[in-house]
Amino acid sequence: MEIETIRQNGHARAESRESSVERELNGEIKAVELNGCSGSPKSVNGQIMKKPHHVGDAHEGRIKRKAKRLTQRQSSRGESNSAANGSGSAGMYSINGHTNNYVVPHRRWKNSRRSRNGYGRGLPKKGGAGGKGVWGLPGSEAFEELYEDENDPNYDSETNDKNIILSEVIPEISPEEFFKLAEPIVLEYYEHGDTHEVAVNLDDILTGLLRPHVTSVLIEIAMDHKDSQREMTSVLISDLYGRVITGKDIEKGFEMLLANLPDLILDTPEAPTILGNFLARAVADDCLPPKFVTKPSEHGELSEHALTAIRRADTLLHMKQGWAHLDNVWGMGGPLRPVKTITKQMTLLLKEYLSSRDVQEAHRCLRALEVPHFHHELVYETVVMTLESLSQTTEEAMCELLSSLDKACLVLPASMEQGFLRVFDDMADIVLDVPLAYIILDRFMERCNRAGFITDKILSNMPSRELDHDIIYIDEYIKRSSQQGSHT
Repeated sequence: MEIETIRQNGHARAESRESSVERELNGEIKAVELNGCSGSPKSVNGQIMKKPHHVGDAHEGRIKRKAKRLTQRQSSRGESNSAANGSGSAGMYSINGHTNNYVVPHRRWKNSRRSRNGYGRGLPKKGGAGGKGVWGLPGSEAFEELYEDENDPNYDSETNDKNIILSEVIPEISPEEFFKLAEPIVLEYYEHGDTHEVAVNLDDILTGLLRPHVTSVLIEIAMDHKDSQREMTSVLISDLYGRVITGKDIEKGFEMLLANLPDLILDTPEAPTILGNFLARAVADDCLPPKFVTKPSEHGELSEHALTAIRRADTLLHMKQGWAHLDNVWGMGGPLRPVKTITKQMTLLLKEYLSSRDVQEAHRCLRALEVPHFHHELVYETVVMTLESLSQTTEEAMCELLSSLDKACLVLPASMEQGFLRVFDDMADIVLDVPLAYIILDRFMERCNRAGFITDKILSNMPSRELDHDIIYIDEYIKRSSQQGSHT
């Protein structure tokens, strides 16, 4: 069989073509042309028409299978073996000693995994983590390529400009954005009370121009909360002084608050009084100089509300007790106070109520303590004070107070029950000081049950003991004692 050459006039053009294309194509020559039959392939537009597989005999099939095994090998210099041996020229294929300028179609080499320049970059495939179904080392997609080809169409010369120096630039945030970032930090501080954590969080978002806003933001948030949170805010300002903010920053913060009082009073009508308390407390904590309050003329023109706040602070600073009483400028309530202090405040509340019989004032004082989890102590002190008074008038007043607290939902039924059960447990000690304690307790419990805030379950748990003397004489003794108390 004889292989015909195709389009000899393209030989010169194939020689001028760069040999790198043929070297990387490196495909198998499958197209052969047969002589002597009507089914032989024909050349159309310079390409060989292949003979169908069912045409031809076994001898032709054997030759085609042999032709499939013919490949062009490359030397290390990029030249084909045929050209090196003299059997072919660069860019030409040699079959049985005949040269051929057949170029493998684009479909043959576009999916080739071989390097197109014949050499490659000398790097391990996939970063040394090659294999089927593997894309490289884990995490390698996050790093830039160590060696970039300048001939790569995606190569960006500006990214590799050695004359560019990159530096970190932190954009300045506005006071409104700072308020949004600082508010959750302050609200979280009201839950845990850790000033160190607040200082660390503020350092992350603070810049030099925003430090005067720390004091104003803290006090604006505290104005919308209770006295216990305001006390925590005063402690926070004192702890941040010298670490996060300076004395000048605190002065500028209070000046901004004084200037903004006409707007603050719309949401918080008592804003001048609250700001005056903060001013006096800051002076007592050595965060502000006293002249900030004593010389208001240095602050320029002030509004009437600002002057009210400064006069309030000046009055607190010039009281006879000195500055020590300013530690309790926000009251004695709050869960952070010692238990003995809260108990003492509840006792004073009950004594004031017995003298004035003002139920609403008692409710206000109880709310100011801000200890809803400790209301059972109020019930306990109420019952014990009733037993020690030996007076029916006190029994009626205390029953009225407990009934009003139950109706106003200031004292929950669970706290009411817990307070009475504590009295039942301590009756063995109470009776040593008050021998008639069991009789008075029985009568007081019946009165409370009729009022509707004591259940039968609590009434059934009340302890009792048999008395050796007549109850009638005990009632007469209680009446006589109550009459003596009313005369005094």
